[in-house]
Amino acid sequence: MKRPTRHYDYVDNGPAIYVDSFATIRREADLSTVPADAEKLVVRMIHGSGQVDLARDVRVHPDLVRAARTALEDGRPILCDATMVATGVTRSRLPRDNEVLCFLNDPRVPALAREWATTRTAAAVSLWEDRLEGAVVAIGNAPTALFHLLEMLLDGAPRPAAIVGCPVGFIGAAESKQALVQFSAELDIPYVTVLGRRGGSAMTSSALNALAQEQE
Repeated sequence: MKRPTRHYDYVDNGPAIYVDSFATIRREADLSTVPADAEKLVVRMIHGSGQVDLARDVRVHPDLVRAARTALEDGRPILCDATMVATGVTRSRLPRDNEVLCFLNDPRVPALAREWATTRTAAAVSLWEDRLEGAVVAIGNAPTALFHLLEMLLDGAPRPAAIVGCPVGFIGAAESKQALVQFSAELDIPYVTVLGRRGGSAMTSSALNALAQEQE
């Protein structure tokens, strides 16, 4: 197969793009308020969103990195609200070939969603319950999923080791993440979130990849 004629001046060396991207983020982003052990986490979240001003809105529990990394090194699963989050996890970075699970397509979900008059994503979160203890939770799509998780925990569901809570959107996203911050102040589950409407699957899976391995 023949490469097309080159008409544009651009960098096409994969390793160089990778290194230069992280160097650019560190030059342009203000990371002064980020906990030292969470710097690589926030840099990856910026890389996943392309927004260097993201750091000012990121909130990281002081024990988040240690708790999440320990859970993954112990072989705990990652529970995802969306298949796009699960797909974005770089499996080679996982320390114990950890399970990356999403129950959105489980056949029980549509009936639960109808019964509870909620979203399918929120209903799928209920199927996490027997895997929730000590797991790493990743919500990058649906605010309803994050609200549902917090309600489960308030009702006494098993506690995850850490929550990556970055749902995106205009309805409920900012409110669900603020609820996570307030919830953790009461029940003290380590978390990372980004305030406001921003979030999404790419940002969330980027955070997971940073938590899975220290190496950038």
